[in-house]
Amino acid sequence: MSDSTILLLSGSLRKGSYNRMLLAEAKRVYGDATFLEGDLKLPLYDGDDEEANGVPDAVTTLADQIAQADAVILSSPEYNKGITGVLKNALDWLSRTKTNPLADKPVLVMSANMGRTGGESGQLMTRTCLVPHQARIIPGPLLTIAQAHEAFDDEGHLKNEMSQKMLSGLIDRLKKEIALG
Repeated sequence: MSDSTILLLSGSLRKGSYNRMLLAEAKRVYGDATFLEGDLKLPLYDGDDEEANGVPDAVTTLADQIAQADAVILSSPEYNKGITGVLKNALDWLSRTKTNPLADKPVLVMSANMGRTGGESGQLMTRTCLVPHQARIIPGPLLTIAQAHEAFDDEGHLKNEMSQKMLSGLIDRLKKEIALG
């Protein structure tokens, strides 16, 4: 097994989400590593609640998982041309932790959506929301899986050869970023 630890984050809470399928495909393409799954089912950020009760344990767990990982692979749909609420909420909570777990952390962002753009607007907004966290966002090309309901075969693999090649290329870039330390 590889020495790498990779945290997988889905911007969709749905168990059967296409973004979870895309994360499973990224995991398969990546190969040997330790994979962790982050849970974005967090309470809504509320400054008054934070002041009264502190950062919730679930947020601390997520921050610890990010800190432990060598890299993060994040896949999220877009909702109404933007970032999903659960993902934005998680990033808002992470900004309230004592450490900045995403700082200088390699992060691969991708998206799968049922629409014709594959979640491009949401992915661009996600990348913008990661900037204040100082994450090392893996540069493009943007992997956007359009018509996601038709994009995977019965085994959960991407059908489109160009998408397969893009994913492999991005995984190679992620591995190189991890090797840089």
